[in-house]
Amino acid sequence: MNFELGVATFADLSGGISPEQRMRNLLEEAELADQVGLDLFAIGEHHRADFVVSAPAVALAAITVLSSDDPVRVFQEFAELDLISGGRAEIMAGRGSFIESYPLFGYDLDDYDELYAEKLDLLLAIRAGNPVNWTGKHRPALRDAEVYPRPVQDELPIWVAVGGTPMSVVRAATLGLPLTLAIIGGQPARFKPLVDLYDEAWDAAGHDPSDRRVAINTHAFVGETHHDADRAFAASYLQMMNVIGRERGWPPAGKPQYEALTAPDGAVAVGSPEEVAEKILMEHELFANQRYVAQFSVGAVEHQDVLKSIELYGTRVAPLVRAEVAKRSAPTVSAETVTVSE
Repeated sequence: MNFELGVATFADLSGGISPEQRMRNLLEEAELADQVGLDLFAIGEHHRADFVVSAPAVALAAITVLSSDDPVRVFQEFAELDLISGGRAEIMAGRGSFIESYPLFGYDLDDYDELYAEKLDLLLAIRAGNPVNWTGKHRPALRDAEVYPRPVQDELPIWVAVGGTPMSVVRAATLGLPLTLAIIGGQPARFKPLVDLYDEAWDAAGHDPSDRRVAINTHAFVGETHHDADRAFAASYLQMMNVIGRERGWPPAGKPQYEALTAPDGAVAVGSPEEVAEKILMEHELFANQRYVAQFSVGAVEHQDVLKSIELYGTRVAPLVRAEVAKRSAPTVSAETVTVSE
């Protein structure tokens, strides 16, 4: 299986840009990612003034927030997207890092985890095929329900996206679902116990080891040089993270924190193509992940700089990473097993 490299974005709406222009930019970013040979382009869902996408499927998305969406509608939207794209759609279902969608759709935050578990269960029941028979607490039961359309793919891929909650990691492994781990701070090595926990739960559930799939998602930016990447990315990144930090009670971040995060052992993959490739490979060594997803457009990063980053990622980072991962994955042949015929 090839190592997959992709781009993720929440379509940040910053720097005075209009929602209409941001949507045009988003589609241009997706088109370029496809042109340079990347494997996926993922769009996240938020319901806030500082992000433009609240209905990811409409923008040809690959990610949705499941806890406040109806699983029947989610499946229908992504089945249609799968039909449109010829079998390229995926759902990345997370509980959501923001909570603004819960009151919008009439849900109680006290039911945060219960809602997610129940909705994921229903989504998997729908994916399994018609008719659907399901009973839960937070929506009416389904009895011999027929959910259409059905996707091109026999089994629409559903990834579980987590930010560090062990219970979510175990849930994904127990259900036999691939895991996407978002690392937005600290050092990637600190997240290894979560992947180890996933692997242990995967094995305990009796799943085939060859079916195990893990993706790592981080903030990233690629420039011709490290200086170019910092110039384009650092100020917007810090501004956005400090906005979110004030909401969540994080201490303010400045140059020292940014330099720690972008250091070789930090969570943010910023630098030249060679430096970014090295960080992706460092994480692959830690996690044995099969996919890496980079989030470039954080805050008010200029559109042309994002496009340049995507281009460098696809044309220079990806070949380095894929070649090294292929080399690491190649079977070794010991001298004792080689037979030479005369």
